[in-house]
Amino acid sequence: MSLKQINRSLLRRIGLSILPDLTGLLCRSVKIEFTNKKIIDELTKQNQNYVLAFWHGTMLLPWFLHGNKNFAALVSLSKDGELLTKVLERWNYELARGSSNLGGKEALELLLEKGREGFSIAITPDGPTGPRHEMKAGAVVAAKKLQIPLVLMGIGFKDFYKLKSWDLFEIPKFLTSASVVYSDAIWVDQNLSRDEVNNKIADCNQLLIELQKKAENICRS
Repeated sequence: MSLKQINRSLLRRIGLSILPDLTGLLCRSVKIEFTNKKIIDELTKQNQNYVLAFWHGTMLLPWFLHGNKNFAALVSLSKDGELLTKVLERWNYELARGSSNLGGKEALELLLEKGREGFSIAITPDGPTGPRHEMKAGAVVAAKKLQIPLVLMGIGFKDFYKLKSWDLFEIPKFLTSASVVYSDAIWVDQNLSRDEVNNKIADCNQLLIELQKKAENICRS
């Protein structure tokens, strides 16, 4: 191994060790205005696990807000997944690690197992590679199979950095403000046909887009 490779490896290890603390510090500095948070409070009071879905590009704050709250998440075995794993482990998520080449059914089953154990499930429905703001089936299918409610979550930042990634990933600026908007609880009938499930996914996709726009408008008006 060359000196350059050794230095790169050392810097990566240092970055992995301090990333959770830096991320937590940043998120705690954000002033948050909630809309419809009573839905989450009621589910928590009832000890009801649920599926929570939010867009990949705004996932930093949702991961933080729902840490230490009996949540499970699927994280890929990629280098990006390694970074996310370090953060979510610090925030006490139950993690299911899966390969980026893992089939959709196999990846979903990992999360379903966690749901059957009583964990709530956090999903970025347009992840891990997009297309941006196009919901895949996982969140709706998980809610249907587990017969637990689905809650959608829009997140808007007033001041933020936007990365040139496929999801236009947003990093809030220190001490900025944010808006978080939750949907009502969505129950998915377990007897729905495949076409009806597809219609439900389309409806949830549109609702999540609307929640995202509402959150952005609240904090930027």
